[in-house]
Amino acid sequence: MSPASPDHISYRPKQNYLIVHHITLIIRSHYTTSTRVMAAQGTTLFSPYKMGRFNLSHRVVLAPMTRCRALNGIAGPALAEYYTQRSTPGGFLITEGTLVSPTAQGFPHVPGIYNEEQTEAWKKVVDAVHAKGSIIFCQLWHVGRASHQVYQPGGAAPISSTSKPISARWRILMPDGSYGTYPKPRALEIYELPEVVEHYRQAALNAIQAGFDGIEIHGAHGYLIDQFLKDGINDRTDEYGGSIANRCKFLMQIVQAVVEAIGADRVGVRISPAIDHLDATESDPLNLGLAVIERLNRLQLNLGSKLGYLHVTQPRYTAYGQTETGRPGTEEEEAHLLRTWRRTYQGTFVCSGGFTRELGMEAVAQGDADLVSYGRLFISNPDLVLRFKLNAPLNKYIRKTFYTQDPVLGYTDYPFLSNGGGTVQPLSRL
Repeated sequence: MSPASPDHISYRPKQNYLIVHHITLIIRSHYTTSTRVMAAQGTTLFSPYKMGRFNLSHRVVLAPMTRCRALNGIAGPALAEYYTQRSTPGGFLITEGTLVSPTAQGFPHVPGIYNEEQTEAWKKVVDAVHAKGSIIFCQLWHVGRASHQVYQPGGAAPISSTSKPISARWRILMPDGSYGTYPKPRALEIYELPEVVEHYRQAALNAIQAGFDGIEIHGAHGYLIDQFLKDGINDRTDEYGGSIANRCKFLMQIVQAVVEAIGADRVGVRISPAIDHLDATESDPLNLGLAVIERLNRLQLNLGSKLGYLHVTQPRYTAYGQTETGRPGTEEEEAHLLRTWRRTYQGTFVCSGGFTRELGMEAVAQGDADLVSYGRLFISNPDLVLRFKLNAPLNKYIRKTFYTQDPVLGYTDYPFLSNGGGTVQPLSRL
């Protein structure tokens, strides 16, 4: 597909037809927003939703979260138990980031899906989730420069869009549990990019072979795809750097390849234009988000089929308890960003990042999101959907066990509500 005009994306129309096109988009967005708000009236987190071919019984989604329990990269019984605990009939789960290649790793003991052994192991996890009646997508992940030689084949430098390392403000979790500094990456050559795209395509095929209902392309949070998208990282002078159009090219090549392999309705895309996790800064997050969305819309139009969904992280998101750098936006500014992207995207819109029960209910009731994904609250509350329905107290999560390798402690040992609907310790308030 041909890219949208970079002049239009940056709102610098130089010809009359671009002005007309921009006005048309505004009118169309206003109409779409109005109809969505009217349709959403009376909608709650517990209202059913049809996501393409998938019929969801509620709108509370398990967000993808790295947990470091896949010993030697294999999804074992602990992962099956973890995901099954969080499954509900008609529920929607997205797995933790799953490696698309041997160079994709940046954490200890994260699962892969690039070889036969890994793919076979995932089958048992997926089967267990399906037995509970849930839908599950596999998040495809490459960390890019957010890695270390210790995780790379042959001790090589991590790959990225750039040769600039992540700053010392951020630390990488090492295999022995200590924290180190990020090394200087190696900028990928143009001729190498098709191979990386192929890794995503093959990983998507492997996921379908393992029984997953679909996949999510992780294009957010400072990892490899985001390293091409963000102008604070991408310093390339070739066709993959500079303009927004160029910076979107790598993501769209991956999306195109994966869609052709497994079908559009089995593909979700995650982006975080306003999040600068791992130094992923962007001078114009609004228009970067619009650029990606307009390209996804055009792809859908050309295919005659919708993608599974677009998954966008709220600006209020923080990772590992660290506040993002830069001036925090006001609630109004954050709402403007999300609502602009929401009304522009022509498909299922998933929001994540810092949502409580009340904020999630508000988002779907106002038409700001079709689905809301929850991370840390789901870690410590495997029955989060039930707790939300009953407006019951929540278990506190224990941050120090987020990335340990214990298959039970801090992973599958968080308590459920009692049969009588009462609560069990430990508890916290929303």
